[in-house]
Amino acid sequence: MLRPIIRGLVAALVLWLAVFALYPLRLPATPFQYELKSGSTLRSVAHDLKERGILWEPWSFTLVGRLMGQQGKIKAGSYEWDAPLTALQLLNRMTRGDSVQSEAKLIEGMTFAQFRAVLDGNEDLRHLTTGLSERDILGQLGGDATSAEGQFFPDTYFFNKGGTDLDIMKRAHRALVQRLNAVWSHRAAGLPYEQPYEVLIMASIIEKETGKAEERPMIAGVFINRLQQGMKLQTDPTVIYGMGRRFDGNIRKRDLLADTPYNTYTRAGLPPTPIAMPSFAALEAAVHPASTRALYFVAKGDGTHQFSETLAEHNKAVVKYQLKHNGS
Repeated sequence: MLRPIIRGLVAALVLWLAVFALYPLRLPATPFQYELKSGSTLRSVAHDLKERGILWEPWSFTLVGRLMGQQGKIKAGSYEWDAPLTALQLLNRMTRGDSVQSEAKLIEGMTFAQFRAVLDGNEDLRHLTTGLSERDILGQLGGDATSAEGQFFPDTYFFNKGGTDLDIMKRAHRALVQRLNAVWSHRAAGLPYEQPYEVLIMASIIEKETGKAEERPMIAGVFINRLQQGMKLQTDPTVIYGMGRRFDGNIRKRDLLADTPYNTYTRAGLPPTPIAMPSFAALEAAVHPASTRALYFVAKGDGTHQFSETLAEHNKAVVKYQLKHNGS
């Protein structure tokens, strides 16, 4: 007598769970946004969804999840549902992590200060680096870098709402290290670099000198030629970087004469650190410069440059493209 009752109860339970799992749930509003916090359990999510008016009662949701082996597999994130869905669909989305993602876009040529400003202004991030010094952040990243400048790869980084700025920094740093190691491993022979960090410095200068991808190898070729001949790089972007907040959009003669560690008009060799985040194209150009005898270049005013092998040719190009363009 007892066994038929038990079988009947089990059958009723199975039927109930099947109906519950496959019946569309009512959403309080569409689209409906739900923040699933890190550390949440099936049980806590079930009770939360009941309080929000989505579930009739929480135990069925929890039981269905356990029977499906989903306990401990739900993923934190920001979810958005624009149509009614079943408990089964809801569980599948939470375990797959089909959450709404935000993004942090880092643009090539950004400085570390600009990078931090982008992250600080992102309202979808939790800000763990607020108040931390550059040295503190480097400590969190690991490695032996003494400057954060150039230590991050420019890209679009997607994250779930509630992610941290420190996590974005770590991902961007790992991406930079991987790409820098990759280009260093297949660099051309005979380049005046002793370590990958010098490639990073050079790539940051190339990045700031031109926005034209096709010109980067030529820019690199000029700078390599200058280093190999013992000439100063004489590149404005390093001077601007060294000026910091004093830069008002113009470089004056006194700025070119004022000695700083980044003034490549007064100091030979590479500056002590990168001056921006270089793109992969700039990194590639730094290790595979164009084969050229050019030692000079001047902006034409259209985003491109005129390259010259001799100072006399360069001076003519300056008159043609700079002095006339400026009305002199």
